[in-house]
Amino acid sequence: MKEAARRVRGVVLDVVVWLLLSLLVVIDASNNPNRWELFGGLVAVTVASATLRRYPTVSLAVTMSTAVLIAVGWGGRVAVWEVFFMLTMAYRAGLRTTRVWRVGVTCGAIVLAGLPVALVLPHTGLEAWAGMLGVMAFAAVTPWLLGRFVRTRGALSRTGWRLAAEMENRQRLVADQARLRERARIASDMHDSLGHELSLIAVRAAALEVAGGLDEPQRTAAGELRESAATATERLREIIGVLREDAAPVEPVQGDLGELVDRARASGLLIQSQVDDVVAAPPMVARAAYRVLQEALTNVAKHAPGAAVTVRVLSSADATEVRVLNAAAPAGPLPGKSGRRGLIGLRERVRLVGGTLQAGPRARGYELVAKLPHDAAPVEETAESRDADEAVVGPSNSARELELARRDVRRSLVQAIVIPVLMFGVVLGGGGLVFLVQWNESVLPASAYEQLRIGAARESFAGLLPARQRIALPVTGEPPVPPGSGAPGANCEYYGTGRSWTNDDYAAYRLCFVNGRLVAKDYYSEDRR
Repeated sequence: MKEAARRVRGVVLDVVVWLLLSLLVVIDASNNPNRWELFGGLVAVTVASATLRRYPTVSLAVTMSTAVLIAVGWGGRVAVWEVFFMLTMAYRAGLRTTRVWRVGVTCGAIVLAGLPVALVLPHTGLEAWAGMLGVMAFAAVTPWLLGRFVRTRGALSRTGWRLAAEMENRQRLVADQARLRERARIASDMHDSLGHELSLIAVRAAALEVAGGLDEPQRTAAGELRESAATATERLREIIGVLREDAAPVEPVQGDLGELVDRARASGLLIQSQVDDVVAAPPMVARAAYRVLQEALTNVAKHAPGAAVTVRVLSSADATEVRVLNAAAPAGPLPGKSGRRGLIGLRERVRLVGGTLQAGPRARGYELVAKLPHDAAPVEETAESRDADEAVVGPSNSARELELARRDVRRSLVQAIVIPVLMFGVVLGGGGLVFLVQWNESVLPASAYEQLRIGAARESFAGLLPARQRIALPVTGEPPVPPGSGAPGANCEYYGTGRSWTNDDYAAYRLCFVNGRLVAKDYYSEDRR
């Protein structure tokens, strides 16, 4: 339903834009007695509007092609409808164009097509072509780039939250998997401990069952106790088997902390340690301390090989604290990608014994601190702790995709600003160069001007004339055209006087011919007013 409504709004917008542009063509083209402007303008607006949605490149090509008419001109007037037509349709085409290379080819073809048109038609030249390029740069290319930027930004806005949500879901899934894995480890530890205790109960019940001095009811009770303990052990084994992961087994979370440090030291770690005996700590706390120290030393070996490590395990009657501090790695971390799940598992294990875990960079190193109370209930999991776990996981593929999309938006914005400026610089520099060349090659020296005689044939002094005529002429001060200059075979030529182009007042020589003979020569300038 929403999609249908959106399409209807789009069609209505297309019709309204087409009507407004057509009305502008009718009003503006009425100033030109040549009806071809009106006909061509209406055709261009209609074709560009009809092909915009399905073939935006074709619509843009039709729009840009009207820039060629700027080089031709409409009787010396500027067609306002062409500028507004390019501004509107180029922007709307930029909202729909996906393949940039097609637009580049189209723009280049139109630019090249305008060059011979400007050179062949009368009263035009490279200056008209440069003007066409300038209009294209700001009335067509700039709006198209702006539309492309808006399109890219809109796509980012539509997909950004979806990618962010997907990224958060993935991070949450990884964190949940790490927590479940650690809980399975804890369950396995409990199985080893509780299974051992149940086995001892079964053994003692069996001994009691065969011991002398008991009557029959007592032996029966002892046998039932033995069977119940065996059944409980079997059920416990089945439950832990369900919880246990299929992945390769991890190192048992039990053992002597001093031996763990010695093994790490023997593997090459530079460890300075102070390890208290944790025999007085509850079994779950002792295993948590072992697991924290084990993971911390593993991370040091992986991410800071060769760094000095300080290990402190302080145990009292109320709590046990594990503190591992390592300096910065002298040679950087080992190659390979980190799973980033170890800290999540540690935080879950520490939480279940009622403790806290802090880990992060310190001055020129990294520190991990776990505080494990001996008599505390599990800490309730909070949103902050879950966010911390998800932050440890790091950015996912969705985050990278989102960053790439943002980079495309920034690149489109830069292009929308830089490319028109560069095009303007090229047009300005190229037009200025053409102007200077034409200015210098159209200078008629004063000595040559004095040699020209009225009535002489042009062929007799053609060698004195420059190769080009002056285009930049004074706008005032031109004397009346001599009689007969408007007849067939009559024409006037204009040449420069040698006055610098930096002078605000232009000057020129005018030579008028009738049937190839000089009938008048005049000097005029803007400072003669």
